[in-house]
Parts: sequence; C-alpha cells; structure tokens
Amino acid sequence: MAQEFKLKGLTSVDLKNGQKQEAEVEGIEEGKVLLVKVDNQVHAVTPKCTHYGAPLIKGVVTGDGRLTCPWHGACFKVSTGDVEDAPALDPLGSFEVLEKDGGVWIKGKEEDLKNGRRFLNIKCKASGSEKVVIVGRGSGALGAMEALRGGGFKGQITTIATEDYQPIDRTKLSKALLTDVSKLAWRSKDFYSESDIEMVTDTVSSVDFEGKKVKTQGGKEYPYTKLILASGGTPKFLPMPGLKGDLKNVFLIRQLPDAQAIMSAAGSEGGKKVVVIGSSFIGMEVGNCLASQKHQVSIIGMESEPLEHVMGTKVGKIFRALLEKNGVKFYLGASVEKGVERDSSGEIGKVQLKDGTELEADLVIEGVGIKPSTDYVKDNKSVKLNDKDGSILVDDGFAVQGLKDVWAIGDIATYPYHGPGGNGSPIRIEHWNVAQNMGRSVANAINNPSAAKPKPFIPVFWSALGAQLRYCGNTVGGYDDVILNGNTDVSEGKQSFVAYYTKGDEVVAVASMMKDPYMTQCAELMRRGRMPKRSEIEKGVDVLEISVPAEMKI
Repeated sequence: MAQEFKLKGLTSVDLKNGQKQEAEVEGIEEGKVLLVKVDNQVHAVTPKCTHYGAPLIKGVVTGDGRLTCPWHGACFKVSTGDVEDAPALDPLGSFEVLEKDGGVWIKGKEEDLKNGRRFLNIKCKASGSEKVVIVGRGSGALGAMEALRGGGFKGQITTIATEDYQPIDRTKLSKALLTDVSKLAWRSKDFYSESDIEMVTDTVSSVDFEGKKVKTQGGKEYPYTKLILASGGTPKFLPMPGLKGDLKNVFLIRQLPDAQAIMSAAGSEGGKKVVVIGSSFIGMEVGNCLASQKHQVSIIGMESEPLEHVMGTKVGKIFRALLEKNGVKFYLGASVEKGVERDSSGEIGKVQLKDGTELEADLVIEGVGIKPSTDYVKDNKSVKLNDKDGSILVDDGFAVQGLKDVWAIGDIATYPYHGPGGNGSPIRIEHWNVAQNMGRSVANAINNPSAAKPKPFIPVFWSALGAQLRYCGNTVGGYDDVILNGNTDVSEGKQSFVAYYTKGDEVVAVASMMKDPYMTQCAELMRRGRMPKRSEIEKGVDVLEISVPAEMKI
C-alpha cells in the first residue's frame, strides 16, 4: 500500500534536466532516494543499483530517461525503475514526488524503500498452450527466464542444462573462486518453483525442428512452441600430453564443480605452486585470486603482454604490473610443450615450455578459450552454422536463420553488430552482459510479437585484475590504435586511466580503471552515435562534458 514520506532538509527540488540528487527519508532507517529530473519532471527511485549496489548518483542519465549504473552498465527507466539492460534483475523502487506543506515528499511502498528495490511478483501457475524450452542455464537463459515471467508470460518454461543447480553469477567463479552455490545463485530454487519454471538436469542430444521437440541423452523429449538455444561455451584443454585431461590436478574453469575442484586441490593454507596456462581474462582473474590467497602463481601467455590481442600492449602492461604487484610471475611470449607427471602418481608435476623451461606445479589451470556448445545441432541441416567456429548464425533479433520461433543467444550466437566499427558485420562476443541482454531481447519479442525490434545494445564487460576494469564496445572486430589518458603507475595503487580504442577516426571501444562513469557515459554515447572521434579525443574533448540526448542512432 502506498504511503507518503517526507524528505529531510528539502523545501523544494531545484534540479536541471539530467541532474541527480540524493535525499534522506524521514522515519526510515538509512532510507534514501535518488531524485532525477528528466524532460522537466522530477522522479524518485531507490539510489543503489540492484546488481552489486553501485551508487546511482554517479551513474549516467540520458535524455530519454535511462539511468545507467557506473560500474557494470545495468540500466533502469527513471520514470518506473524498470530494468532496461542487464545485468540487474530487480527493478528500482519508484516513487511519486510531491511538493507540499513547505517540504518535499515521496509517495510509494515502504517495503521498496527498505529493500532498496522492487521485487516483481512473478509467481504463477503455468497455463495455456505456449511452451518455451531454453537449452542452457547461463546468463542468456537467466535473462530470458526473468524477462519472460517479468513481462507477463504465463505459458510453460523449461530450462534444460547439465548443471544440477539454478542460475549462478558465473563471473564470480573466476574472479573469486567461490564454491558455495548459495553465495553464487541469483535466486533461490523456491523462486523458480514458485514461478513455475521447470529445471531439468540432462544433456540435450538433438533438436527436431520440424516436430518442435528437444531430445536429451536421458531419453526424454520436450515439445516446444518457442525455443531458445543458450547452451554457452565449452572450455578447451590443450591437445598435448599431460594437459589434455590425462593427468590429475589439471583443471578448466567454467562451472561450479570446476571452482570446487580447484579450491580442493589448492587448499586454504596457501603456498601451492599454481601454473595458469593462458593470459586471457579467465586466466588472469583466476591467477590473481589464487595469488591473493598466498599461492605461488605463474601465468603462461603466448602474447608479449597479457590480453594484448583484445586490450593492446600498453593496457596489457598495466594489467601485468598489477598482478606482479600481487605476487604473480609471468612467462610471456611462451609456448607450452607438455605436462610432466609427478612420480608416476597420475598427477601433474611440471609444465614444460618449448624453450625447455620447466615450471613446478601442484595444480594447473587452463584458460585457453572455449568453443561454442553446438554439437547437438552440428549435423542438423535446418541450422546454419558459422564455418569458422561452429556458432549459430542469427539475425538482428537473434532469430536463427531459416527457422521460425527459434532463437540462439550468448556464446553460441554470431549476430550482426551495429555498434561503432560494426556496420552490421557478423560477430560473436563472449560477454556476460551480451548474453543476458540477448535473453531479455528474445523474451520481449515472445511477450510482444508485434512490437518493433529493440534497439541494439553496446557490449559492456568488467574484470577483476588487481583493480576493477570497465569496458564497453568491441575490439573483436579490430582496432588500429589506443589513446591512453591518465595515470598508469600501479606502484602506489594510483592507476586511473581511460583507454580509447580507435579504428581510423572512430572510437570502437573504451576501457577504464578508477574513472567512473567514463565507460558508462561512452556506452550511452555510442548507442546514440554521439561518441567523439579520435581526433576530438586527441584535442582534449572530455566525454563527461557531452550531454547524452534522447534520440537513438543504432
């Protein structure tokens, strides 16, 4: 039931369009709201992002009333608090603003103030003939499930995956090596049962697109009216002796059991010799986490600097310095020859490089990439796969080419990219936010089949590399140079920079550390075709000084 609450110390609201102000709520312990003015109207919402609790006072407000989190790109509609973009699941609490009796008041639910969010009532008993089957239980599947029920879908929802647990925050597996599903799960199992979402633990073996059935290795068939393929990626072992899964204490990292096995082998006392193969985001995050637990960590990479291909040499050097400060030792420009067994024990003992260097190892973690998990459709003539990597080709709305009521999202989908430098060229991006936004987009298309296709989103990514990295845009499609502005000295922990990745005169991606909300501002400018050119950045243009308009370009 809506109630009225007075805001402390305010006699009126004096804000310009696009401005924000926090205010305390009388009578509610630690109760606060964020006042935001858009299109000459003042709105009030709860002040922290419902993803990781970022202060939205530091977020970005657009002319069309989007409020974007400064940390990870979660976006909310100012007028209602509704989620616009991943990774937030819960909407913000939203309140009417009143000026009366010489003060400023808000009107809304007390529970929303206390919870710092609004919980959608998506409890239901599935009914009707509609049956959505989702293959997978990762970020894309999570986005689809949440948006389907949140958008009013009453039909059956079934998710089929090899995991025997509900959707988790997979980003915390590599960044923090958490092993307790209760600390990783986005929702309780009761949440899904109350929402009448069926969770099947099995492996999908094939899909009969003509008969509209999904078949599993367990011998069961699941009919569908709508099908969402969100099976993610499968991590790869190196195809060489001792490292292809033929020795013990050699691990991949993708699922909860992987993190549990790594922590079981590493123990909690520190001091283990850990070799990480691969200077990718996964390898760097895992290595940094274990080094923080006082293990002796070595990271092997083929590049001259970590993440050189994606982030460039200058930025990769900063990441290396941050991890070296944490005790990590790097072997770069290096190739692995084999894994060496310890004393006929069946366990790894050493990793040998091609130059003859031998690294002692109590355990080895391989972060050498993934392949799209599409084996269950690779022989199906109804599906067009990318010859390069076996991913599924989809259109702008993520519909599988040539099939009706079938979509593919996340790591398995190659889609037309319309962001800076894209021009509709096909691309596959392995980002948590990309997958979840795809899932939300497909769910909205199912809930509103006559609606226009939603505007494309700009990929957002983050990583824990000794300091929090923020990133938006796309360098997978290539870039020419990097403009690096700010302090890159990590010796005293004062690194604070923005890196602009350019292709010709166009900025195609932006990365930042300790410079919020530069990444978020750039993502919103990219969506509107208002991102400054390379030449403007070089002349000293500050992106935070550019107003983010309402109209969209891409």
